[in-house]
Amino acid sequence: MCTRKEAGKRMTFKELGLSSEIVKAVNEKGYENPTDIQEQAIPRILEGHDVLAQSQTGTGKTAAFGLPLISLIDRVDRKYTQGLVLCPTRELCIQVADEMRSFAKYKDDLRIISVYGGESIERQIRDIKRGADIVVATPGRLMDHIRRKTLRFNHCNHIVLDEADEMLNMGFVDDIREIFTYLPEQRQMVFFSATMPKEIV
Repeated sequence: MCTRKEAGKRMTFKELGLSSEIVKAVNEKGYENPTDIQEQAIPRILEGHDVLAQSQTGTGKTAAFGLPLISLIDRVDRKYTQGLVLCPTRELCIQVADEMRSFAKYKDDLRIISVYGGESIERQIRDIKRGADIVVATPGRLMDHIRRKTLRFNHCNHIVLDEADEMLNMGFVDDIREIFTYLPEQRQMVFFSATMPKEIV
């Protein structure tokens, strides 16, 4: 059977099931067609499946999990965080949050905040109090907020681990296991990793 690629046709972001607001924001950034990882991951995440994806840096993985995550947020109550993205480093945390905000620019004031070490926790707490629909965080600083009860995840049903193998290499596995104990039992898990060590699988 001839696939779309073999026929020389590329899918569009709209065909992946994303909302018109998100497609508009993506198109404005100059992206017309999804990459392979985006084409495979976005529909599965939108359908609510758990996803384990092997993807190298530079393949568009932030959009592969960020676009469907933004789509899945149902902003019933600002007090509840519904999406969590864990990143291994402060730099990646800032980069992912900035890119996701650009994707969400037409999504009714959806709030995406980042929390990471090396910055005033008081400033982050003030940011959280204004509402945090999606939190992008490093594991250590996230645990600080959980212990202070400044962030609660009772209604957080969408969890992403970005660069999961790097988090294992950096020794975050115990923090991640502890963070999972604060999440609902019924949750969607999405792991993106450049390699697939057995701990992740």
